Amino acid sequence: MNSAAEIWRKVLTLMEGELTSTTLSTWFDDAEALSLTTDALTLYTPTAFKRDIIVSRYLPNIQKALRELFSADFQIKVLAEEEKASLTQPTDSSFLPGTEAYTFDTFVVGSSNRFAYSAAQAVAEAPGKPKGYNPLFIYGESGLGKTHLLYAIAHAIHAKFPDYRIVYIKGDAFTNELSNAIREGKNEEFRNKYRSANVFLMDDVQFIAGRPASQEEMFHTFNALYESQRQIVFTADRPPREMLRLDDRLRTRFEWGLPIDVQPPDYETRLAIIKNKAIQRGMDLPDPVLSYIADNITANVRQIEGTVNKILAFQELMGAQVDTETVTRAVRDMFKDKTEFLPSADVIIEEVGKFYNITVSDIKGQTRTKEIVLARQVAMYETRRLTNLSLPEIGLAFGGRDHTTVMHSLKRVEGLVKSSPEMSEIIKDINANINARYE
Repeated sequence: MNSAAEIWRKVLTLMEGELTSTTLSTWFDDAEALSLTTDALTLYTPTAFKRDIIVSRYLPNIQKALRELFSADFQIKVLAEEEKASLTQPTDSSFLPGTEAYTFDTFVVGSSNRFAYSAAQAVAEAPGKPKGYNPLFIYGESGLGKTHLLYAIAHAIHAKFPDYRIVYIKGDAFTNELSNAIREGKNEEFRNKYRSANVFLMDDVQFIAGRPASQEEMFHTFNALYESQRQIVFTADRPPREMLRLDDRLRTRFEWGLPIDVQPPDYETRLAIIKNKAIQRGMDLPDPVLSYIADNITANVRQIEGTVNKILAFQELMGAQVDTETVTRAVRDMFKDKTEFLPSADVIIEEVGKFYNITVSDIKGQTRTKEIVLARQVAMYETRRLTNLSLPEIGLAFGGRDHTTVMHSLKRVEGLVKSSPEMSEIIKDINANINARYE
């Protein structure tokens, strides 16, 4: 669906009540909608003469129609042929492909994220220059827009400084890549890749905590970049001071710059996000529907986007009109309490295996090395906490073990969690990974 074209047709229909059919056919019969964002509609008309007439006479009519559709004010841009040609020049799709939509323009700003948004823009404007913003450390729960801001920084810097080397990596990918480099004897190539960057962006940096090799490499990479006044930006699900398994020297460096938290969106911001997502998909949701979604979907931006996508799919497949009853039917499962969504034992075992770099078959098997036994016991502990499985059922999921073995594992890990801050942190990281599978 071309969302801009769909909305433009609705705008023309609304303008029929104010303009004559002759006026509409004379000035708008060959006008096209090129793009629609949260606050701007770009139109095309073939000649400069028509463009000037539309701009001088009919912009208020267009803006009024858009305000009626979305309860929001829009800027109107009208382009003639030569301007359209420059607008539609091919863009560089080789830079972070698949992330083109994540820009500052498409980020919905509210009270919960305005500080982080402003700091991200400042970094993009002058990367590495304001020392108080280096490193920029954005933290908050999953799905609140941290990765969006990382991509927005990357795209803005790439547009302004096309020669800059911008490196984006996730924390767990950094760890895996380092392991491969060490195994293949490519340590120098790995170091050059990251230490020569003009801008270094790491998503979910918490995943390097507790990994000695990764932390050692990050320490030297950070120092090399910082001393060269290269911009560093991290995101995480918690502030540095709460990363208990993070080396003190890294924790201190992460706090050198500007740590900023991002909170779940308030009602007004959720409403704006829903309108934004609906506009992008060519939907004009009635106010009662907007309010209903904003009242019920409160967790994060990703869940809001999923709700709008499901409503659109329901509308396209069922042909139903979008009203509160339809929306309730379409997304009822999304309003359930989170405790109703239970992970399977297989998912838990897989995520524990990933965390400890141990295969699922080893966790379920009979190997008794210290590392594998601990991973197996942690997986049993998590399965007991996060599912409704009984002890015998857990034993069956772990290769047919006796329920007394499961009970022993639970007691051991419970003791470690109580006595060891590091184990508490490990359980927290594994839980975050499991939860991410269900968002």
